[in-house]
Formats: sequence, structure tokens, C-alpha cells
Amino acid sequence: MNEVLKTIESRFSCRGYTGKAVEPSVMRSIVKAGLESPSAKNFQPWKIIAINNKEIVDEMDAEAMDNLRAMEDSRMYNLIAERGGKIFYNAPAIILVLKEKNPQSSWVDIDCGILTQNMTLAATSLGLSSCIVALAAFVFKSSYAEELKEILQWPSGYEFAMGLLVGEGNNTKDPHEIDWGKAVIIDE
Repeated sequence: MNEVLKTIESRFSCRGYTGKAVEPSVMRSIVKAGLESPSAKNFQPWKIIAINNKEIVDEMDAEAMDNLRAMEDSRMYNLIAERGGKIFYNAPAIILVLKEKNPQSSWVDIDCGILTQNMTLAATSLGLSSCIVALAAFVFKSSYAEELKEILQWPSGYEFAMGLLVGEGNNTKDPHEIDWGKAVIIDE
């Protein structure tokens, strides 16, 4: 089996990290893989903010938990609290994928999904674990959001699309079982 297929087959959503810092050159390679993603009409309707600073990641995690706790429906907060109380699972780094607020293409969400998947596969191929984390959106649901956006050099005209945790996993798990019933293959 070729290396790309091995990487795809072995990737899993990691929900536990050692907290060990990601080497800057490795983070740069992961971000580069995202930037190499295809997009509709090559509009590239994204920006990437790679936060390779555990202190900032932990502050963001605490803010997201506070925002979840304040919600009227407590089910999501309780679920995360039962898993250890950290949305980011002690990851040392998070990559935020931002999307244009007024994109030229109606395919912006798909384009950002492709970009995120490229980075997850790059992280796996480089020996790191990852987890796509949409709950990172809860970081930006409070008054702290504007201050944080300034710290992160958030460009105007962009909004949160997706988060990607990256780091050395402290656990492993088998990827999900594939369900061939979800596919139809039509041969000659």
C-alpha cells in the first residue's frame, strides 16, 4: 500500500495529548499542506491562524468551556466535563481555519473542509495526532473574543470555519470501521 493510503487508513480523531510542543518547522509543513489545497475557481477563500503556544491554547480552552457552561442547554458542557473538562484535550497547538464572510464562491465551506483535511493528513504523515474541532467556535462567543482576535491578528472580513488540534497524542485508537454499505462501485 502506498504511503498516502497508509496515512488515510491510520488517521484517527485524537482526544488526548501529551502537551509537548510541536516543532515550528513541523507546524509550518502542516500549514503549507493546507495552503496547497484546491478550491473552487482557485479563490482560496480562507486564512489560517496557527497557534503553536500552549498558554494561548489553554486560555482559549478555558474561555470555550466558560461559554459552554453559560448556555441554557447544559448537555454539551456536561459531555465535555465528563471527558475531562477540556475541549482541546490538552493539545499544545490549534490551527484555526477562517473563511471569508462574503465569499466569491458558494463553495467556501467545502473549500475550508478540504483545507482542514489536508492538514489532518499532513499531521498524521508527520507522526502527530489531530482532531477536527468545530467546538472551537465557542471561544469566539464572548466579550473576550475581540481581544483574542487582536492577539491572533485575525483579519477583517473573515469568520471562524473550523479548528484543528495538533500534537503528540497520549493515546492511540483504531480508526473507525469502514462501512462498505455506504458506497456503490459501478464497474464495467
